Amino acid sequence: MFQSRCLRSATKTSPGIPDGLPVSARSEPPPSAPPPPDGGYGWICVLAQFIVNGFTWGVAASYSLFLAYYLSHDLFAEAHDLDYALIGGLNFAAALFVAPLAVLLARHHGVRAPMLAGSVVLSGGFLAASFASKVWHLYLSQGMCVGMGIGLVYIPATAVIPQWFDKKRSLANGICAAGSGIGGLIICFSEQAMLDAMGLVWALRITALIVLFANLAATLLMRSRDHEVQPHRRTFHLRLLALYQVQLLLGWSIILMFGYITLMFSLSDYALVIGRSQQDGAIVAAMLNLGTALGRPFVGYASDKLGRVEVAGVSTFTCGVLVLSMWLPSTNFGALIAFAIISGAILGIFWVVIGPLATEIVGLKELPALLNMTWLAVSVPSLFAEVIALRLRRPEKGARSYLDAQIFAGASYLLSSLLLLELWRVRRKGSQKRARS
Repeated sequence: MFQSRCLRSATKTSPGIPDGLPVSARSEPPPSAPPPPDGGYGWICVLAQFIVNGFTWGVAASYSLFLAYYLSHDLFAEAHDLDYALIGGLNFAAALFVAPLAVLLARHHGVRAPMLAGSVVLSGGFLAASFASKVWHLYLSQGMCVGMGIGLVYIPATAVIPQWFDKKRSLANGICAAGSGIGGLIICFSEQAMLDAMGLVWALRITALIVLFANLAATLLMRSRDHEVQPHRRTFHLRLLALYQVQLLLGWSIILMFGYITLMFSLSDYALVIGRSQQDGAIVAAMLNLGTALGRPFVGYASDKLGRVEVAGVSTFTCGVLVLSMWLPSTNFGALIAFAIISGAILGIFWVVIGPLATEIVGLKELPALLNMTWLAVSVPSLFAEVIALRLRRPEKGARSYLDAQIFAGASYLLSSLLLLELWRVRRKGSQKRARS
């Protein structure tokens, strides 16, 4: 349904006209502003964003290994399973909650200033975690500091790529998003090897050094076009919330994030539940990241060619079906690996399309404001999704202990896909009205 060729063509919009705003309020660069070059130094920025994704979200995804390690080792007497889930959730929630500060710093000091600060805070969080003797130390270090560092590095960089690309925007974002898969793949294998050979303390310290140097390199390469695009200087634009398309986009983002976090953080521990080793859990996490690295560029390319709402909707729905048809019944390692690779390509569809979709709906000038509201909106499910998953877990059921959490994740994807179906309908209807007029 999403992919009907005739309906796709109906959703095509006039160049430079964001569908979500009324004609009087649409905010695109003025005629004197040069259009996105669709290349040039933009590809260097793609490389920089690729590195950023690899050593922010890729590192955050590797928390699934730390979660499995913490759950199987009694390191902190006062800690409960939910503590470790909340710490992982803080990686995402704090990163997204710090978005207004990151944007404010970028506005006054340039995109590199918050990225530099974030690189130091992120690295410092891992370093401080290596000295933790109480679970609240982990909350502050591996939770808050790591999360805030990720946000300060990632958030300012996110608005840069749409400034450089138009027709190739989703492809560029897909390549960038693949960085989290490559980074996660590297970190998962190296992290587990360090945990086995050197223990938790040195695994955290070496990770601190790796993320510091990688993100500093990306910071030096990143360059925005704010002086040409001249985006609005509003951190928020609450009037955007009155737009139905914005409401649908935010609803999709929030509901999908419950399934995304549950799936990403639970797979490694699920491998242990079905009787595999921690090394096998690391392999599962790595294969999930491999699927991400291989799939996201193709998802981005397909979005440019077939329609961003259409591809996002099909990917969201398909991931929900995969959770219920492949992950839920899988109790052997081979099936789990297959699921990890296939679902890895599409489970993070949010990160591939959120920038291009937001740009289509409100335009480049309002993009920072809408992205800020999106980051804050998804910070809540990011924090509590894995907590809910662990509350739904039933250890007494053995290999089926994650059944309720699996249903929760699958239902989140399926429900959120309905909101994109409605967004597709609204945009098609608007395009038909403009064509008749």
